[in-house]
Amino acid sequence: MESKESRRWQAVLSDSVLKSWYGSGCWTRLLLPLSFLFARIAQSRRVKLERSERWQSPVPVIIVGNITVGGTGKTPFVASLVAKLIQQGFKPGIASRGFGAGKGIHLPAEVLPGSDPALVGDEPVMLAQQLNIPIMVDPDRVSAAKALIEEKKCNLVIADDGLQHYNLDRHVELVVIDGQRMLGNGLVLPAGPLREPPDRLREVDQVLINGEPSGTLDCHSERFSLEPGALKPVNGQNTDQPPASGKVHAVAGIGNPERFFKTLEKLGYEVIPHPFPDHYGFRKEDFQFRDNLPVIMTAKDAVKCSAFAESRFWFLPVQAKVPESVFERILTLIETHGPQSRPDKDTHGQEAV
Repeated sequence: MESKESRRWQAVLSDSVLKSWYGSGCWTRLLLPLSFLFARIAQSRRVKLERSERWQSPVPVIIVGNITVGGTGKTPFVASLVAKLIQQGFKPGIASRGFGAGKGIHLPAEVLPGSDPALVGDEPVMLAQQLNIPIMVDPDRVSAAKALIEEKKCNLVIADDGLQHYNLDRHVELVVIDGQRMLGNGLVLPAGPLREPPDRLREVDQVLINGEPSGTLDCHSERFSLEPGALKPVNGQNTDQPPASGKVHAVAGIGNPERFFKTLEKLGYEVIPHPFPDHYGFRKEDFQFRDNLPVIMTAKDAVKCSAFAESRFWFLPVQAKVPESVFERILTLIETHGPQSRPDKDTHGQEAV
């Protein structure tokens, strides 16, 4: 078992890398030769997969991904997109890799609200708790998509974080970017945060920027925002009133913890920040703060802490506010490029039979 000291140094190293990618640091530029090699391997892999006989889905496939490592607000956007698609008569399902999924479970694995995040990933469990739709995890997105279509009878598949999964044919490509961080230093892994070169953005159908952009992109983009909701108890049972202001411990194991801390500050809290690496596996000892101040975390972190959460533990849900024009464009792309048109609906908005 990892010691607390070992986990602390992992967090320090992760923070140092992020500062070099997105901030004033520059030591990761020493890794540029490896970045050139990574880019060549990634491009060769893409060409090989695209020239091979890729699986052709009988239903529309929407990719929602990013070209950077770490969080961008993609998951809340997916939840918002699902709600719109259901309104339009679709029966969508989500195919996800599931961070860390695959050990000790049979794949593809269906994700339920009570699934173990350690087995299927934290984001899929969070989505399962928010959405009443089928969710399948499998590092092989084709396998997950087939299960959604054949077993769950979904007539549209959203491949969450599947932009680089090129053996899955796709009809719509959407990329989400963190407006605060944008593309960082613009370099490919490991010297920078990019999974693919920046010009990949000119190939996708829609680039979506989460929040006010701190820079410019060489492509057309649209903005959306994340709006916080009311605090909810992490243990799901607490009937106490959540803290409305004052000093709190803010815990975030997400791609950009600083965004979460600033959100809480805007809501009137005096934040004691506790950043952790993305997808961090929390343990009870991580919350030994030597006081009884309230603890506020993200929804993604909450699914990993519910088993040992105290009554002072709360999480902040967020909802993506997306311009209607973005959804209209996505629906048009589905109708134009998808293998089948939108399902017909009767005058009450229900799918016709």
